[in-house]
Amino acid sequence: MTQLKVRNLPFRFDDTVPFQWNPSNPEFGLIANAIGMLIVSMEKMIVSVVREVMPRIEDPAVVAESQAFLKQEALHSRAHQLHLRALVARHPGLQETIDAIDASFATLRRENSIEFQVAYIAALEATFPPLFKMMLDHRDTLMSLGDARVASLFAWHFVEEIEHRASALLLYDAVVRDPYYRLKVIGPAFAHAFGLFVLIVDGFEKHVPLEARLVDTAQMRPQRSWVREFRSRIPFLRPADEAYPTAFYDVPVRELMAVLGRLVLAQLPGHEPAHEPVPEWAATWHDAFEAGVDMTTFEGVVPGSIEA
Repeated sequence: MTQLKVRNLPFRFDDTVPFQWNPSNPEFGLIANAIGMLIVSMEKMIVSVVREVMPRIEDPAVVAESQAFLKQEALHSRAHQLHLRALVARHPGLQETIDAIDASFATLRRENSIEFQVAYIAALEATFPPLFKMMLDHRDTLMSLGDARVASLFAWHFVEEIEHRASALLLYDAVVRDPYYRLKVIGPAFAHAFGLFVLIVDGFEKHVPLEARLVDTAQMRPQRSWVREFRSRIPFLRPADEAYPTAFYDVPVRELMAVLGRLVLAQLPGHEPAHEPVPEWAATWHDAFEAGVDMTTFEGVVPGSIEA
């Protein structure tokens, strides 16, 4: 039996949800919005792929794990879609970006084998435990001062991604059965994902006015963002005219380097994601859920305290 739990949380988003839900750390606010936009299409693909390959899985334990994984991902996609609808209601041009992401994933599915698609999922899912652990460990400057409706959405999502951290690799091993094939897919998979991230932030630049997003999206491009993060820690290199700090300004350089190292290790054959360290706060979240706390506003500042 799988240890995963399927939690259908009643998130609600309306036209009072600001695009920039985290003005104390607006760069992370946009990163989270970009993750959400990517996740809707990606997790719809995950659901379709898992359903397609399910008949090929022989181990009942892996079938049970895959079914729970599928259900969690379907709920993530649906919840983020509700959030995106609220953002599109305020900024209709964003639908153009969403449609482009959907089209990109449709092309990926049409032009690649099912083995490639399973490996793609395994490669990207392997990055989530170290990244999301870092984000939850530093939620005080990443999420806790933002709108509770959105902060709680991402807190739930990050906790569950860490919970099912081994699921995608279990699926991969059961379907592809070649620990080295994933190495061939890493390059195209990350090129695709990073390309979509750039497409998304360019969409923010095109369709959302600066006063609603607060930061220049050009500085969020992957080739610039990591340089800015490290440069900001060196006093004589830190730009004096930046209105806001970098997204991960409170994360020590040593920890950022450790995250990068874990991202590399996560792609190697023999990696065991079940052994990845998990954030202590995940237990706090689980305990609150079991106690019946309203998890849709568990993290962040209650609506009304953030300027729309």
